[in-house]
Amino acid sequence: QVQLVESGGGLVQPGGSLRLSCSASGSLSSIYVMGWYRQAPGKQRELVATETSGRPNYADSVKGRFTISRDNAKNTVYLQMNGLKPEDTAVYYCNFKHFYALKWAEYWGRGTQVTVSS
Repeated sequence: QVQLVESGGGLVQPGGSLRLSCSASGSLSSIYVMGWYRQAPGKQRELVATETSGRPNYADSVKGRFTISRDNAKNTVYLQMNGLKPEDTAVYYCNFKHFYALKWAEYWGRGTQVTVSS
């Protein structure tokens, strides 16, 4: 089993910054992908950014503004969000996938609210 603990959400004005973090613990494989998704009210959950073996992948809507990074020693992924816009308002979910017991398994965090408003 894998546990994910998220932190860093909150209320910020347009143009501001926030940093999200997500730490994984439990029975972890060395082969894993961590990332962030978000879900705004009335919308489907969408990918924000993922990081696989040092290779980041971003949604077009956040390229140039958000940066994902990972600390392998701490099994933690970060999302630095700069230049926040009202349309970035959503619940942000940490996602963890790992290859364990000969199959891929996926876990989700509980989510952290990010609100961008003046």
